Parts: sequence; C-alpha cells; structure tokens
Amino acid sequence: MADRDTSRSPRGAEAREKDSRERQAREYVPPSLLPDPHPQAGWRFKWVRTSMVGNADNMNVSRKFRTGYVPVLASEVPEVAIESDRDSRYAEDGNIVVGGLMLCKIPEETAKSREQYYARKSGDQMSAVDRNMMRVSDPRMPINAPERRSSTKFGSGATSG
Repeated sequence: MADRDTSRSPRGAEAREKDSRERQAREYVPPSLLPDPHPQAGWRFKWVRTSMVGNADNMNVSRKFRTGYVPVLASEVPEVAIESDRDSRYAEDGNIVVGGLMLCKIPEETAKSREQYYARKSGDQMSAVDRNMMRVSDPRMPINAPERRSSTKFGSGATSG
C-alpha cells in the first residue's frame, strides 16, 4: 500500500464551519423580473404598462402621463443596465422598457397628494354606505354602528390600530 501524503493538515471543524457560513451567505435568490432602481430623493418609481398581449396600450400610458408620471431615461439610472425592448416605440427615446412595461417616476409630493385624495374618496364612500345602512335601522331591531378598528395581540401586550 502506498504511503499517505502527510504534508496536508487534516481539515478541522473550524474550516467546515467557515465553509458552511460562506455557503449560507451565497444562498441563491432568484432575480427580480423587473429591476428596481436605487431610490432617489423626491421621486417614486413605477413600471407603467405600454402594451398588453402584443397590442399597444396608449390610453394607459397617456393616463399615467396626465397623472404626473414621466419616463425615466436609461442615462438617469445606470444601475438598471438592461436591454430595452427594441420594438417598443417608447424605447426609441432612450426610455427603459421591459416586457411591455416602461419605468416612470413621479414627484414624491404629487404621489402623496394622490394617496390623500384616494384615501379621502374611499372614506367618503365608506361613510355613505354606513349612512345608508343606518337609515334603514328600526328601533325594534337596531343596527349597531360599524366599528372600523382592529387590534392585534402579541404576548402580554396589545396594540390597537
């Protein structure tokens, strides 16, 4: 039998633990279908549909532009270094278009104002439904006013929202 190579030191438990930690650090995460640009102060990003099932969706793009969204140029977000759809009419201007979606941005204050508008509109609708329901209440069998509050308990403490 041949002599074993004794110049190598035996692999210890410490080396195995290090390999295990490195393997965990390199755990596979599937790539995102649409890359996210790095956040920019004062702006919110959104992917806007430009086409669906191969047909242009100009009405959707027009509606988003009227809302305040503007296309993001590829030069503005170099970290989103991807190949845009060549056959899209929006990609010709240097915009980022992937799979029928164009990367757009909107000023933060416009986005907040829009959120407040829709929250107010939703609240008005809920109160109209509540008023309509309470209108049909009968004193012989009253309907209790709806309670729009939830609570969650974790351990011994409780929080309400």
